[in-house]
Amino acid sequence: MRFRRWHRPEPYRDTSRKRAAFHRKQRLEREALPLFAEQIAARQHGVDEEMARRAVWWDEAERERRRMRAATWRKARARLFALPDTLRRTVREIWRTCPYPADPAYFADLLHQIDVGRVDPHRPPWKFHPALKARITPDPTSFDAAFHQIGQRKIGGGPKTTEADELLFCGNLGSGILFLRSRVRLIERHESFYTSSNHRLRDSKVGSGGHFVEIEVTGDCPDADLATVQRIAQAADTRPVVDRRAARPGRTKTGRAV
Repeated sequence: MRFRRWHRPEPYRDTSRKRAAFHRKQRLEREALPLFAEQIAARQHGVDEEMARRAVWWDEAERERRRMRAATWRKARARLFALPDTLRRTVREIWRTCPYPADPAYFADLLHQIDVGRVDPHRPPWKFHPALKARITPDPTSFDAAFHQIGQRKIGGGPKTTEADELLFCGNLGSGILFLRSRVRLIERHESFYTSSNHRLRDSKVGSGGHFVEIEVTGDCPDADLATVQRIAQAADTRPVVDRRAARPGRTKTGRAV
């Protein structure tokens, strides 16, 4: 446990400033009631007697402060060891790094703040916790600005001329994270997926005049976002682009339960 070393208290020091302050205090008491100044002066004791009284009181006060400090430590440690093991280790760790003075009163207050829910021991307020914000592109100027590629695979299962790339993209237009699955489809049955360099939806490089790109959107995608996907995807490719929402599990493509 982190604690402040308690040094042996020094004896009370008799100084000229303390004597002057005591004389000033007695003078102000007499001047406050000038009609009774003589009676007040008669009850006031001398400065030597006051310094001796303070020396005795100082030692007694120091012993009482140490007794109260030790009692507070014992009480706080009892509360600490009453916590579950995992939480107790967490509290001990944050106490070692917290900016509070190594004092039992501050430690007891920390335990109280945790107990009432004002301090989260897993996210203490003296540590910086950056807010996690999703990367959102509400009004993208291009497909690349809104979505980034996270996957790619070959589909078709045949020779090179009968295979195409299936690309997976991820992005957020503001309504939630979206996953786009892009596939090249044949318009004519006898066409092939011959690689051409003038068709570039994120380097799919597949297609000719007999191809179109189908984009399947997964996630919460309102009509406005679906239209945005259509617009920016079409701007990124010379082939026709068709986008649609992915069918939810347990439902048909029309949205009806099966």
